[in-house]
Amino acid sequence: MNLLRAGKVKEVYEVDHSTLEFVFSDKISVFDKVIPSEIPHKGETLCRSAAFWFQLLKSKGIKTHFTEYIPPNRMRVKRFEVIEDYDKIGPDTRNYLIPLEIITRHYAAGSLMDRLKKGKVSPEDLGFEPGHEVVYGEKLPRPHVEVTTKLEAHDRLLDLDEALDISGLSMAEYEEMVSTALRIDSIIDHEAMERLLIHVDGKKEFGYDENRQLVVIDTFGTMDEDRWWDSDSYGSGGGSEELSKEFVRRHYRDTGYFDELMAAREKGGPEPDIPPLPDELVKRVSDLYVEMFERITGESFR
Repeated sequence: MNLLRAGKVKEVYEVDHSTLEFVFSDKISVFDKVIPSEIPHKGETLCRSAAFWFQLLKSKGIKTHFTEYIPPNRMRVKRFEVIEDYDKIGPDTRNYLIPLEIITRHYAAGSLMDRLKKGKVSPEDLGFEPGHEVVYGEKLPRPHVEVTTKLEAHDRLLDLDEALDISGLSMAEYEEMVSTALRIDSIIDHEAMERLLIHVDGKKEFGYDENRQLVVIDTFGTMDEDRWWDSDSYGSGGGSEELSKEFVRRHYRDTGYFDELMAAREKGGPEPDIPPLPDELVKRVSDLYVEMFERITGESFR
């Protein structure tokens, strides 16, 4: 097989003209930076979690690119063309990756809170009454949908006009994509509630097949793409116990690395190298990936 792309956490191989194979590594990344520490079992847990969701969506009649799980950390998927030149994408383009990420948020958390504090997002934008002070962990009155770029060096938030312009979508097609993402979230919520989890937010990616029918691609519903909280802790007033990669992001926020990185990006200067995780944190993160695989899927890791 030919290696097509080596991403931040997985490698993509060409099996043939219509099939790709994903190999999930034990690498971990935050803020578009690959951490120089590997997390034992991470690749396998992500691959198996993604396969679980793809198989569930198939049973619900939602088309995906998934074709086969190959233990322990590989899967095969239908191949879609990656078109980096937005000008080459139009309403008649077929079998291509839509160059957008759809982020659906159901609680006030993560980067959304950062933008609230900076005034880039208002409480009213999220469905709250004017003057409402949003508290971290608060449930949003309605799902908040954001769109970012998929193929650029760093994810960039888009307004509706630019999202339509670079993706080749009509308004009706865009609305179908968003409604599909929210339908998937309802499926995730049903599964999560049975296992005492709260699905806080997550991203979805899509493509169009040869008939220009919408297809769910890449992976979703894992520890890397989505944020999870423990429902018992949340319901008892114990706060939002992080059960996702946000656990790792918080480490780098607490150590000051995040602020240093963001300052460098705003100035357009060289970015500081991300330091490795302490050994004790590597083990805690590895244990969390295994635990969350079992909670998300209801399956035993071993």
